Amino acid sequence: MHSINCKGRLLSFHQPLIMGILNTTPDSFFSDSRASTIDAVLQRAEAMLEQGATILDMGGQSTRPKAERVSPDVEASRVLPAIDAVHRRFPDAVISADTFYASVAREAVAAGASIINDVSAGNIDPEMFATVASLDVPYVLMHMQGDPQTMQQNPQYNDVVLDVFDFLNFKLKALQDLGIKDIIVDPGFGFGKTQRHNFDLLNGIEYFQHLDKPLLIGISRKGMVHRTLGITADAALNGSTVLHTISLMKGAHMLRVHDVKEAMEAIRLMACLKG
Repeated sequence: MHSINCKGRLLSFHQPLIMGILNTTPDSFFSDSRASTIDAVLQRAEAMLEQGATILDMGGQSTRPKAERVSPDVEASRVLPAIDAVHRRFPDAVISADTFYASVAREAVAAGASIINDVSAGNIDPEMFATVASLDVPYVLMHMQGDPQTMQQNPQYNDVVLDVFDFLNFKLKALQDLGIKDIIVDPGFGFGKTQRHNFDLLNGIEYFQHLDKPLLIGISRKGMVHRTLGITADAALNGSTVLHTISLMKGAHMLRVHDVKEAMEAIRLMACLKG
């Protein structure tokens, strides 16, 4: 059974956990995930915690396809006051900082975050791995082909499952060589993948159990749901729940979601199915 140490708090994956999405960006792809004021941040945080989220993933930079990259200073100005406010209001909440900048990661942990979620796997900021090692916090290692500005420009794989697995396995070794023990792996749905790649990846998700790390799935309201169904992200809750359920059946340890209540219901029902 996997567990991670979040600055002295042990999180166990005896059942799947929920990571709730809380964005302080003006341009994240799903508008309901955005919170533009501290009061809105606190209200959304409270609602997600009450509905069953264990972790709040807070970011100040959109990583949707073709999103304009903002500087570390701009990202920090958006997200650090929000992290500080949530940590003060809900000191028992586990906060994840969604950033690919080492400087923002360092300041976020000082403000109250206890997990770093880096969509770039250290490829955007070469100081990230060493910074996480010095901070001694868990790290979410995600696969992305390219960067948010280019990742959807004709992504190519020989075998998407094997290629993503090999990438994560290589990066895992680099992290472990630095003494980082608490690592969560994320195959990176929608990050440099076509719709076919996404579904092939989901179909082979059991293979990632061989990495022997907690497996995070981030599918909520993404294009593999709404574009496949010919709807908008606003209408993609039901489709997201279907894919969350499939992910749980295939061994997911954590779901990163916009809609905590519905994801928790899927976890509870899956627990009953498994007895």
